[in-house]
Parts: sequence; structure tokens; C-alpha cells
Amino acid sequence: MGNSYPHTPDGRYFVAKNRLWRCTNPHLDEPERQAHVNELMKARRAVKTAKQQEDDKALRQARNNVQAAKEALGERGPVWWDDNAPDETGVAPHNSSYADWWQSQSD
Repeated sequence: MGNSYPHTPDGRYFVAKNRLWRCTNPHLDEPERQAHVNELMKARRAVKTAKQQEDDKALRQARNNVQAAKEALGERGPVWWDDNAPDETGVAPHNSSYADWWQSQSD
């Protein structure tokens, strides 16, 4: 990721706009990860085009493709870790299991 967002100590999330966002599955090999990123970027461009053209059917399909790519990357859908920890995507870090870590970031 080009930006330097804080990452949780376990590498599962980064924090942006005071929310936890799931990181890409680190178990993906680089060619697989890159292929999914390429599909994600293609789908995001399709969303933009569909919005510009006011094409609801194309927009729905493009958003489905974004979802599929995000799931393939492990950023949405089933979690990629196997210790039964809950998914805390979208939770404010100070209201999560990472609250102590988050507090230590501002000290």
C-alpha cells in the first residue's frame, strides 16, 4: 500500500478514517495477488464508466466485480485467519479488540 496507514500488530487490519479495514490476505502469492488487484482496478474503472453513462445494469455488474475481487484478495467475505477471531472491519479501533494498541499509538 502506498500510504502509511497504521497496521494492527497482527497485520489483519489497517486504520483509515478512524476505522479498521481488513488487509489483503498475506498468504496469497505475488502473481495471484497482482491478478486480483488488476481485476479490482478494472472493476473500479468500470464503476466509474457506468456512473458516467448512467447505466444501472453495468454499474450493478461492475460493483459485483469489485466485491468479487475484494473477496479474492481476502479484504471482504470470509476472514483469512483461522483462530476464530471475529471480523472487526469497519469498527473504530478504540471500540475494538485493538483498543489498547490504538491507545498506545497516540501516546
